[in-house]
Order: sequence, then structure tokens, then C-alpha cells
Amino acid sequence: MFNKSNRKRLLFIGLCASFIIVLAGCGNNEDTADKESMASSVSESTEVVSGASISSKPEDLLAGLSAEGSWIFAVTDDVTLTEDLVVSGTFYDKDDESTDIYRKLALYAQDEDRNVTDEYNLTVPTIIVESPNFKIENGTVTGDVLVKAEGFTLANSTVEGNVTFDSQELMDASTFDGETITGETSIAK
Repeated sequence: MFNKSNRKRLLFIGLCASFIIVLAGCGNNEDTADKESMASSVSESTEVVSGASISSKPEDLLAGLSAEGSWIFAVTDDVTLTEDLVVSGTFYDKDDESTDIYRKLALYAQDEDRNVTDEYNLTVPTIIVESPNFKIENGTVTGDVLVKAEGFTLANSTVEGNVTFDSQELMDASTFDGETITGETSIAK
């Protein structure tokens, strides 16, 4: 029988193996080395322990930030979605329920020292934030953001669109650190 710890190890090993297989099939374009470096950095980072999703496929991004997704999603290139991105579910930092509730969208690549080496653009009609303590870090969101959950954070990122909060309380519970918002920041009417 597999206990919970063994299942987690097997799941992690399976995810790593799947990721390596996907990278092997990416082809020989000039960006492959950079993407492999990002993937290596993300997987070796102390921040990414388990449950991370790494991809630039629109369908992976939609699934990865759904209620059945993971606590962190890192893109490896620009992504364009033709439908709204709904960020839902409650997740914990590094998938450890003894830690704080936390969810993150990483729109950047980093080196082994965790220095940002590249930033990516997510083009989307609207990101609808239903997960508490959701953070968008680095990169650019081209589209609107609608915040319906407490603890939203923009960190060193740009939103080329509007950021709308469902209430003043949600806006007050948000953190803006080094962000640029080209549209309006407002409360829903």
C-alpha cells in the first residue's frame, strides 16, 4: 500500500518525468535553452517544492489556475487566451497545508540565483480572481483583472487594462508593489 508520503513522491517524480519528456519534444528553436534554463531554475528553486505547473500552452494555463490546478503556475513564453482566465480554489504555499494560503502566477524566467532573466506577456480578456492571496509577479497582463477574493497582489508587474475590485474591502486588502496599471483601478458598481 502507498501512504500519503509515497504518493506525493511518486506524483512529484511523475511530474518531473513528464516535464522532461515535454522539454525533449520542444524542438531545436533558439529559445529551447532559455526555456530549459527557466524550467531547471524553477524546479530547483526552494519556492517550488511540489505541485508546480510550468507551461505556455493556453489550455495548461487555464487548467493550472482552476480549482483543480496547482498553487503556482509559471509560464515559459508569452501566452494568449481568447477566453477569460478564472483563478479559483484555495491553495497553500508549496502545497503545504500547515503554511499560509497562497497562489501565484509567475510571468518570468529566473536563473539559479533567482534573478529575473526574462518577463512574459499574458494576453487575456479578463483574469477573474476567486482564489485568496493570489499574486501576479513580474511580466505583463494585457487585459483586465477582476478581483473577487481577499489578498490580491501585483508585484513588479504591469496590467495593460483595468483592475476592478468587487468591494472596497478587497481593494484595501490588496498589495501593489512596483506595479504599473495603465487603465483604471476601481470598485465594481
